[in-house]
Amino acid sequence: MIRTFLLVACIALLAACSHTSPRNPMAQWVESPNHDARRPTLIVVHYTEQDSAAQSLHTLRTANAHGPVSAHYLVGGDGTLYQLVADERRAWHAGAGSWGTISDVNSASIGIELDNDGRSPFTDAQVETLIALLEDLTTRLRIPRTHVIGHSDLAPGRKVDPGPLFPWQRLAEAGFGVWPDADAPPAPEGFDPITALRLLGYPLDNPTATIRSYRMRFRGDSADTLDVEDLRILQALTRYRPTSAP
Repeated sequence: MIRTFLLVACIALLAACSHTSPRNPMAQWVESPNHDARRPTLIVVHYTEQDSAAQSLHTLRTANAHGPVSAHYLVGGDGTLYQLVADERRAWHAGAGSWGTISDVNSASIGIELDNDGRSPFTDAQVETLIALLEDLTTRLRIPRTHVIGHSDLAPGRKVDPGPLFPWQRLAEAGFGVWPDADAPPAPEGFDPITALRLLGYPLDNPTATIRSYRMRFRGDSADTLDVEDLRILQALTRYRPTSAP
């Protein structure tokens, strides 16, 4: 808890010290109050699928096989937090995909990379830092706490990170993202799970891939069919029309 408190305090201090936007030297500065910075409404969690934070920092400052790539934050396996792009700037982390009504995810989101090879469990220190960062971002940027998704959620069939080992339930218990109540009742007769996936925010261009992404997050596997338990989960997640789909 002390570590988390100190981390949140440091994040807030760094945000308060951020520099103002540059002014055009050709013009006379006469400020108007009628403006706003890019306001993210979504947070996307990734894993790096690399071998170290140092390697990931290099990639996020240069390029991967598909060209230049970046993220706003990187969380190391030891819990160290790095910021690579200012919150108000657009980082290149999401690529093609959508969530709810958002089709240009990079323009509407904060990207957080976790130093993880895609096969190993996430460390406690890493998850603690992530939770502290989410507390800061959702409070400071007024992002709804339910608006935390994985890269695989917005790009089914193309991306699988942060993968089936990511502790979504732990995040939900800390107040971030969505998770079904354990005692939620079965779905009623006639319940439409595809409509429920759409209401959550999932794109439905490829329903089979979408089901795999949903199952990876909420069931920890990559099955491409839905069973009775999935209907119960989806009914619980959409019962109150959560604001997870912007």
